[in-house]
Amino acid sequence: MTEGTLAERYARVKAGIGANTRLIAVSKTRSVEEIQALLKLGHRDFGENYPQELKAKAAELPKDIRWHFIGHLQRSNVKHVVGIASLIHSVDSERLLDEIEKRSAALGITTDVLLQVHIAQEETKHGFSPEEVRPLLSGAPAQQRWPHVRIRGLMGMATNTEDADQVRREFRSLAELHRELRAHPGLRREDFTELSMGMSGDAAVAVEEGSTLVRVGTAIFGERSGKATG
Repeated sequence: MTEGTLAERYARVKAGIGANTRLIAVSKTRSVEEIQALLKLGHRDFGENYPQELKAKAAELPKDIRWHFIGHLQRSNVKHVVGIASLIHSVDSERLLDEIEKRSAALGITTDVLLQVHIAQEETKHGFSPEEVRPLLSGAPAQQRWPHVRIRGLMGMATNTEDADQVRREFRSLAELHRELRAHPGLRREDFTELSMGMSGDAAVAVEEGSTLVRVGTAIFGERSGKATG
């Protein structure tokens, strides 16, 4: 794909999400050259799904990139992500939070994360249930248990369906949970501001329902060789 085509697609996606939503360009399996082409257009937020790929690209590309880890993260791979990712979108268990805390404390840093909430009908998708998230964020215990982790908000993936109404209902339920949690007196409202939902196929609906971060790959870079997601 030519840079001109990339620039056109990028501009179209940016215009579609508006000024109040941050665009995460999903660069998994994309080449360093493709990322550099988007960097030339002024973009700085990139999303990766695989820890080793993130680590390799971060070592080769400019240090001012804001890397987002958006894939399923196993505890054994946390060491490859903490210290590189500016935001981990896909934290789906307390044990994973424990490991991120351990690695962050060892580096003397605070790691920003989002809690992934399971909102889809598909059982294959990961995440906390809303019932699990509420007590987790209900007050000081989370801040005391994970002092080197800053919970910035929620992330969710809608059902992979052509039923736009169902997708909207799922995003709306996550946005309502986000608002509910932000209103809790024990939560640091100034930290809990992010809502990551929406990909290439449903970004417009996600933005309408209040997403602050959308994860878009195919609509910017074009189809991958093989199955495209993101």
